[in-house]
Amino acid sequence: MKKLLARLWKEESGQGMSEYALILALVAVAAIAALIFLGGRLTGIFNRVGNNLNTQ
Repeated sequence: MKKLLARLWKEESGQGMSEYALILALVAVAAIAALIFLGGRLTGIFNRVGNNLNTQ
């Protein structure tokens, strides 16, 4: 059991994949935050454009 744990501890083949997963998770969080932040502004812009089109 000790040898197995030592071998798994030294093995680095999965390290690259876990780094890519962390980067992907950070990009996803940033994209969601940007959509939440810009979502209200975009709704307001589209509402103004629609109101201006209706009044003309």
